[in-house]
Amino acid sequence: MTNLKGVLLALCAFGVFALHDVIVKLLGGIYSPVQIIFFSVLLSFPLVTLMLIQDATSGHLRPVHPWWVALRMLAGVMTGVSVFYAFSVLPLAQTYSVLFATPLLITVFSIPILGERVGVHRWVAVIVGLVGVIVVLRPGTAPLGLGHLAALTGATGSALASIIIRKIGKEERSVVLLLYPMVANFAVMGFVLPFVYQPMPIEDFGRVGLIALFGFAAGLLLINAYKNAEAAIVAPMQYSQIIWATLFGYWVFGERVDPMTMLGAAIVIASGLYIVFRESRVSVSQNTPVLRTRTRFELGAPFRIGFFIRRWRNRKK
Repeated sequence: MTNLKGVLLALCAFGVFALHDVIVKLLGGIYSPVQIIFFSVLLSFPLVTLMLIQDATSGHLRPVHPWWVALRMLAGVMTGVSVFYAFSVLPLAQTYSVLFATPLLITVFSIPILGERVGVHRWVAVIVGLVGVIVVLRPGTAPLGLGHLAALTGATGSALASIIIRKIGKEERSVVLLLYPMVANFAVMGFVLPFVYQPMPIEDFGRVGLIALFGFAAGLLLINAYKNAEAAIVAPMQYSQIIWATLFGYWVFGERVDPMTMLGAAIVIASGLYIVFRESRVSVSQNTPVLRTRTRFELGAPFRIGFFIRRWRNRKK
């Protein structure tokens, strides 16, 4: 029953994340991703601060590995802009299908960055998954635009950010990994904001507030999901977002998912699930780069739940 509760909480979490993305898409048709990210990060700070003040761990905010932290910050900024832009110009289901390639790219990055040994089974899963992405994009038969490039860039940046956390997470304070990407997004977007700013009526500003609130609420649900179920059971629930994307895309934006997108998404999801379950076996992957770091693609604005999950696990020990 505990695992069932965790699964239900995870499904609810990813449903709320999908609502978060629907609002991003709605606002993305009017405002620059820079403006949306800036204000969503700004409104996220008070919520994250409320959780951080409960952390009594002594220490400072100077990173132990400044270059790796800087690269993660760069990856977070690049991913946030790319993903927000992709949501604004591509159908939801198509965007998710490409972003679902993130765990596959994490597996690839784990080789040079973590020294991970990837066996034949996982290499086949990666290749099959990337074929699924090609099926979704259909180069040569369907027009490709900046939105598709942005989705691919977002998946790559998200994978890089996740693998860096796995690289330095044991030595860096979690608060550093939590706050620095948010500060980087706030600073970079704030610098660019005057060049793209459009006056935002109060109702749209309220929608930006919902982005921050939904990201926060979904994170809390996901934390509780991991508290009530095994990681190997919770992690695959992220793929339920394709169902939400299909439903919301149809109801809100009148999007119809074509069969090739669904086929490609199915291939990518199957490959990702195989890797998640494969890496849940300790004898296969010592670092478990997908299972231990993946909750959702990186955006840099919502808080990272890994910080709070690790703190909860440390309390149990």
